[in-house]
Amino acid sequence: MTAQTIDYSRGSDAAADSGSLNEVASRRRILWLSTAGFTLLFAVWLMFGILAIPIRTELHLTDVQFSWLTAIAILNGSIWRLSFGMLADRFGGRIVTTLLLLFCVVPAGLVAFAHSYGELLVYAFLVGLAGNGFTSGIAWNSAWFPKKSQGFALGFFGAGNVGASVTKLIGPSMIAMVPAAGFTVLGLHLPGGWRSIPLLYAVLLVVMAIATYWFTPAVDRAPGRGRSLAERLRPLGSVRVWRFGLYYVIMFGAYVALSVWLPRYYKDIYHLPLSQAALLTALFIFPASLLRPLGGYLSDRFGARRAMYVVFTVMTVACFLLALPPFQISLDGSEHTFHFQMSVLPFTILMFILGIGMGVGKAAVYKYIPEYFPQDVGAVGGLVGLLGGLGGFFLPPLFAYAEAATHLPQMTFGVLFLITAGSFLWLHLVVLRILREAAPEVQSQFEIQPTAA
Repeated sequence: MTAQTIDYSRGSDAAADSGSLNEVASRRRILWLSTAGFTLLFAVWLMFGILAIPIRTELHLTDVQFSWLTAIAILNGSIWRLSFGMLADRFGGRIVTTLLLLFCVVPAGLVAFAHSYGELLVYAFLVGLAGNGFTSGIAWNSAWFPKKSQGFALGFFGAGNVGASVTKLIGPSMIAMVPAAGFTVLGLHLPGGWRSIPLLYAVLLVVMAIATYWFTPAVDRAPGRGRSLAERLRPLGSVRVWRFGLYYVIMFGAYVALSVWLPRYYKDIYHLPLSQAALLTALFIFPASLLRPLGGYLSDRFGARRAMYVVFTVMTVACFLLALPPFQISLDGSEHTFHFQMSVLPFTILMFILGIGMGVGKAAVYKYIPEYFPQDVGAVGGLVGLLGGLGGFFLPPLFAYAEAATHLPQMTFGVLFLITAGSFLWLHLVVLRILREAAPEVQSQFEIQPTAA
């Protein structure tokens, strides 16, 4: 890290810390409204995790078609993250977030009127743009909050990931309550059943866009304004950025993949109805989302590296246990046999623990970014988010291929175990290298200042 970057960081902190009460109030409005908007955008982005199940029945989709319907939105919510982060750095998060909310209104509404698989693929791809609300919001909040509280603020904002559970909680009930034939409002006949959900989201997106634009500061902060594109892209050549991206594949990409994969897993493996499968999936989503503020606080208090060590340890053990297939061991011939097959209760408990690790870990990863790249949070956060989002796109097919090759559905978690253990090893090797190269007096220090890295 260069001295110039350190000076930028101090200047940014000084400006943020010298704010008036008005500025503090502005920060809070930005944090609350950006978090609400991100929650809604995330719900829209991952709504096919639930909607694809009744759609599969209605349109008689194959498993491959089903997987593409859920994956195509995740793809488009990932590939533009770097661009949206840089746009927020250049023009400010307020205008970028508002325009994104408004854009998503149209494809979300069109989903409700789609009647073919081809139409749904196009609309799902366009709806997927909603997934880019994360990087614009991260850059927006990072520009307004001082370093000492960035971990908590970014963790609080990131808790909007809980939007992944919104459709899972309200979806089955709305599908059951709203007649499939539709209903009439003010003389307009509107579709019902699963189609009522994207219609509701379209209305809420309009309301959220108006609130975001109207109630947040008109004069926004844009740390990338006035800097060349080459200068803003320069940090992306750092290996550290790509390492953070790999961490985020596990903390966020796997979270997204499991959010859309688990309802089907519960339904197919444990033969649960959709409502129960959705509820148990929400028990994974809630800690993986709502504990981000705690992860941010712990990273502020103890350092991101310590937090990541604990998270990787917990997740590696949990993934190993979840990956165990049914087996039996015979003791003393055939008289004593030990049978192992994980029932739904321990499976759900382990998923809850995995969710806790992901919730804390997601915040810890993004605590790293403003510390090492304070003037490039949009670009670096965008690339890290892009890699994490692509993980959410590629992991479900990997799950499917692993299951097809082994005929063991538990290999979903075998894939996660290998990636998590590999990332943990990389983190540990980096720490060992730092300690080996540093002066002897810091050998006992676990956390180091970014300048020493």
